[in-house]
Amino acid sequence: MISRYSTEKMSALFTPESRFEFMKLVEIECALVQAEMGIIPKKAALDIKAKAKFQIKRILEIEQTTKHDVIAFVSNMAENVGLSGRYIHFGLTSSDVLDTALSLQISEGLDVLLDEIKALQKVLIKKIAEHKNTICAGRTHGIYAEITTFGFKLSGHLAELNRNVERIEKAQKMIQICKLSGAVGTSSALPLEFEQKVAKKLKLNVEPFATQVIPRDRHAEVILNLAMLATGYERLAVELRHLQRSEVSEVIEGFTPGQKGSSAMPHKKNPISAENLTGLARLMRSYSQAALENIPLWHERDISHSSVERVMFPDAFQLAHYMTARLKDLMAGLYVDKERMAENTQILGGVLYSSHLLLHLVEKNNKTREEAYTMIQQLAHNLKKGEHLKEALLKDKETKKFFKAAELEEIFSGKKHLKAIQKRLKNYSV
Repeated sequence: MISRYSTEKMSALFTPESRFEFMKLVEIECALVQAEMGIIPKKAALDIKAKAKFQIKRILEIEQTTKHDVIAFVSNMAENVGLSGRYIHFGLTSSDVLDTALSLQISEGLDVLLDEIKALQKVLIKKIAEHKNTICAGRTHGIYAEITTFGFKLSGHLAELNRNVERIEKAQKMIQICKLSGAVGTSSALPLEFEQKVAKKLKLNVEPFATQVIPRDRHAEVILNLAMLATGYERLAVELRHLQRSEVSEVIEGFTPGQKGSSAMPHKKNPISAENLTGLARLMRSYSQAALENIPLWHERDISHSSVERVMFPDAFQLAHYMTARLKDLMAGLYVDKERMAENTQILGGVLYSSHLLLHLVEKNNKTREEAYTMIQQLAHNLKKGEHLKEALLKDKETKKFFKAAELEEIFSGKKHLKAIQKRLKNYSV
């Protein structure tokens, strides 16, 4: 990935060191609560809090023998704590620590992502305000449809982004889960109250019916919503790619001094960021399938999900953050050619106003919809090169009697479209 879009905070959150830090936090809180409840000596808990630390190199050395990373981690911490180290991980199973730590890691990762999304929202809001009156062509099937504004186009993408934020926040609450209920989730080794107390300290909720692991539907919901976010970004990226095509040329990605678009063609300015986002959305969606397939595990657990998650979560979170940052920069530096947008609305002789011509005939001239449609369609389909629909209406013997010049000026001015758009933008506080 391009370094200028990299985000140190998110990358640091998913390093091996960070993973073990979250695990250490869980172990310390468990020891403190156990001491509070009289399960282990208070001195042991204080020693664990003061002296617990780990060294990645040493963990790897121990793992060579144990073939178990959590045991290696616990053993390494116990070495550093001393005699009281025997109370680290007391009454717990590996997944208690792993899954609770992962919940904390994911939740914090979502906080970092949501902060970056807020920055993107601000950029979009600013761009919408700049172009709320920038008339451009609306297209359906890639074909001219009716007048809209570039600000209105972007408002739809902002609304989608806002919905994705709501989904992510809901998924974040779903994953803020503590699981300290032992080997198959029954709390046979430690009291249920112990799990509840630790959950409160960690600001998590208790998984009511865990197996040996937190059920993976919670984790899948997070990944599915990151895929939704990425796909929303792709929808905007595809729009920008189409608008940058040479035949359209309504927007251009920021082009810096010294930048080159092609090794062979010096004139090129390519939508590289939008294309990058399109490709990365495909990658993000691929994690959705992996996350869903992690849900059905054998009996109370197996570890088929573990290898997937060690790749999927660091990748998906850094990918989502990177995409957000890149889209933010793309939108901030986007050149919008207002004149070209206005010109393009007239390039086929003003046909984008045909629906309002139809409505005029029905509303003010008592034409049936079918009659009005046929009249306007015949003129629109038979315009000569360089001819404008307004001129054709005034020349045609059948239609000119139904339109006054002032009425046509009003229709083809786009004022009615702008008025409706402004009202909608105002109603939805964009």
